[in-house]
Amino acid sequence: MGNDRTVNRWKFVVTFLLILLKVGLMRFFFYEGIRWGGLPAEALSMLALLCLVDLLFPIKRKGIVYTSFNIIISLILFAATLYFAHFGTIPTYAVLSELNQVPQIRGSVNALLRPEQFLYFVDIVVLWLVLLVRKIVSSRRSRRLSFSMDRRDSGGRSRGWMIGVSVVLVLCVGASALYVRSGKGIDNELVRGEKIGLLNYQVDAALRNQEEERMIREGNLQEKVDEIHALQNTYPYRDRDTTASGTPDYFGAAKGKNLIVIQMESFQNFPIGLKIGDQEVTPVLNSLIQDGIYFPYVYQQIGQGNTSDAEFMSNTSIYPTAAVAMSTGYGNRELPSLPRLLQQHGYVANTFHINDVTFWDRNKLYPALHFDKYYDKPAYNNDHFNDFGASDEEMYRVGVDKLQAIHNEGKPFYAQFVTTSSHSPFIVPKDKLHIQLPEDIDGTNLGNYIAAINYTDYAIGALIDQLKETGMWDDTMLVIYGDHFGVQPNDTSASEIEQKLGIAYDNRVSRFNIPLIMHIPGQQLGIRSERAGGQVDIMPTAVNLLGISLQDEGFTALGQDLLNIDRNVIGMRYYLPTGSFFNDEIMFVPGQSFEEGSAVSIKTLEPVVDFSKYRNDYDYIMKLMGLSDQYVKLLPKRG
Repeated sequence: MGNDRTVNRWKFVVTFLLILLKVGLMRFFFYEGIRWGGLPAEALSMLALLCLVDLLFPIKRKGIVYTSFNIIISLILFAATLYFAHFGTIPTYAVLSELNQVPQIRGSVNALLRPEQFLYFVDIVVLWLVLLVRKIVSSRRSRRLSFSMDRRDSGGRSRGWMIGVSVVLVLCVGASALYVRSGKGIDNELVRGEKIGLLNYQVDAALRNQEEERMIREGNLQEKVDEIHALQNTYPYRDRDTTASGTPDYFGAAKGKNLIVIQMESFQNFPIGLKIGDQEVTPVLNSLIQDGIYFPYVYQQIGQGNTSDAEFMSNTSIYPTAAVAMSTGYGNRELPSLPRLLQQHGYVANTFHINDVTFWDRNKLYPALHFDKYYDKPAYNNDHFNDFGASDEEMYRVGVDKLQAIHNEGKPFYAQFVTTSSHSPFIVPKDKLHIQLPEDIDGTNLGNYIAAINYTDYAIGALIDQLKETGMWDDTMLVIYGDHFGVQPNDTSASEIEQKLGIAYDNRVSRFNIPLIMHIPGQQLGIRSERAGGQVDIMPTAVNLLGISLQDEGFTALGQDLLNIDRNVIGMRYYLPTGSFFNDEIMFVPGQSFEEGSAVSIKTLEPVVDFSKYRNDYDYIMKLMGLSDQYVKLLPKRG
């Protein structure tokens, strides 16, 4: 029995050391270096968890327990690494609720895989091979491997060992609690996670969620609305008071028009106006810009829900909480929304998306937004464009048919189209290609992206042609924007983009920069706005053009009408840490504090050394996003 106990103790030590090595590997992937200062926090929390496992499982096959623990932790670290590679943020336990979405985006997940990420499983593979060889060798001698999952011990554990493990557990938990407490005042999730460790970060997330829920239970919706309006009135959005001086600029420019909103998948701003040789990458959008309104300094603000979060924002002007996909977490609410608002003015609101409506819980989101109808996968003929199924052209074909029936009844409509043909990994069927790529980018990730963007643009042209043929074009305002970035820095570097395309590109500013275009047929506006904005600003800007006053309607928007403000600031907190913001001049990312942050000019893409004058923007956006979270959580649930 003594020998068994000694073996088990060695198993415990070896398991801990292997996990510690893997945690170091994870930190290397996360922070491009192990960052030794935070490693003790990782070690203490992992040791506490291993001690707990040891005390909870007094069974004979100790090897199975330790090996299983090792495998589970390896899988968690591997998943966290993939998640970080895509989102640039540390995953929390809440992310597990979204794992059912993975099979439908397997192409995007596969694109994230790198050989070095599988180092988490090297020891497990080696152990399996050793066991296999020993089993073959000892099959005729009934001999067992001493450090294997198959070795049976007596299950006995000395009293001294149990006391020792218990003491270590208590000490580790106490030390981890101190680390969690030390991270309380750090808003930047990456800095907090680096300092307190992955497991402690989960505890911290749970505690923050509990505190927020307590505040919500004690809150009042109308009081929260009043707080939001009071805060917004403190920010100098306007040099003039448009409500006092008269009608806002461009109010009602599209009054009575139908509204079509096109949310373009993975569509960044840099392809707009770009030429490959003598070929325009986005000729249709370029043409719309000439007569319409173009906002070149708009940025994504999505959270865990990615594309569905963009839909949420453009329809509600509410910030995502970044703790959960808004469709999943708030699909049970009565969301103040663009469909509800327009329905009060006689509009019919439909939404079109070629994937199954359960993807990202849109079957919850669309009723919460109060769309009259949604058209998902069964409504389309699958022309097998990509993993999602039907092409954008097929989506528009069905959409125009449904909208024409509404139009023929003399009713105005609001239609939302969510494109998918430019989804990662950006493979366009050869018979759908409409651009000839040069050899140096043809077949590369960058070349595939350009081809997919070009097809998205082409399909929008096909939609416009159909609207003209059916007589709906002259009665329809178009709003077109990107949902989020498409080019991953791990796949295509900024230097490659600059070299191959001859443009300036920043891995954060340019990556998060999306186009926003608004077009009213019959009006030669040709406006290029220098105002910075985000997806929360889309709705307020669009309804102003439609001649609807949010103030008169009693609608609480967290965003602004970009055509009627003289400066703007918007927050972002998922692909960038909490406290990050864009204003008309800079992108700011905090460090452990505001003073330790960094800033980049959104116009020149050069670093801004002195950003102290933007402290008010930082404080304001932190308060605004906090109020947004409380507001959405106080919204009533649907019956």
